[in-house]
Amino acid sequence: MVSKKSKPAYKRILLKLSGEALVGDQKFGFERNACHKIASLIKDIHAMGVQIGIVIGGGNIFRGSQAEEFQFLRTPADHIGMLATTINGLILQQSLATLGCEAHVMSALNTDSIVERYSWQGAMYYLQTGGIVIFVGGTGNPYFTTDTAAALRASEINAEVLLKATKVDGIYDKDPKRNPHAKKFAKISYAQALEKNLNVMDGAAIALCWANSIPIHVFDLFENGALLKAVCEKKGGSLIEGS
Repeated sequence: MVSKKSKPAYKRILLKLSGEALVGDQKFGFERNACHKIASLIKDIHAMGVQIGIVIGGGNIFRGSQAEEFQFLRTPADHIGMLATTINGLILQQSLATLGCEAHVMSALNTDSIVERYSWQGAMYYLQTGGIVIFVGGTGNPYFTTDTAAALRASEINAEVLLKATKVDGIYDKDPKRNPHAKKFAKISYAQALEKNLNVMDGAAIALCWANSIPIHVFDLFENGALLKAVCEKKGGSLIEGS
C-alpha cells in the first residue's frame, strides 16, 4: 500500500475521468458519495504538490452513441455531450471546493457567464500557482472524443503522463468482465495499442500522445490506492509508451 507521505514521480499530470465515475451506484446522473470519493482522491495527490489538469467526460448525462437511438444528427449530439462535460466539471469543481481545494473550470466552448473560456496562458498560470484545472467542452469541436481532448490538453500543458481512470484495472485483449481468459497487458507500445485496436482510447488520442511522448497509464480509479500508486510508483494498471 502506498503511503500518502510517498513522493510523487510526476510534477504535472493530466487525469482523464469518465462521466460515469460520478454515477456511483445509480444508473445515471451523479451520486454525492462518488463525487466526494473522487474529489478526495484528487485532493490527496494535489496535497503532495502535483500539478493536476483534469478532463472529464459526459457519458453519465448523454453519450454520442445515443445519437442514433434518438435519431439525432452527429454534430448537435456532440454539442449535447460537450455541454454535459461542462455540468460534470462544475460538479467536480464544487466537490473539490467542499474539501478546501482551489479548482478552476475552463471550457473549450464559449459559456463565459458560467464557465471561464479555455486559454493556454490561463491554464498554465493556475497550474503553476497551485490550482487544479478542470478542462470541459471537449476540444470545442464535434467528432472528437474527450479522450482526444485529454491528449490535446496533456500535450498543451506539458503533462508528464496521461492517467486514464476507468472501471477496469488496465488494458486487456478482451473484455475481462465477459471473458475470464482475457489477457492483461502490463505494458504495451503506442503502435501495438493502435494495431490491436484495444479500444482503451481512440486512435487520435493515442497517436497524439505518441507524437508528444506522453505515456498513458490506465488504471481502476476505485481500486484502493490505485491513483497514489500510479502517481508515486508508476505501477499498477497498464502503461502505454515507447515505439
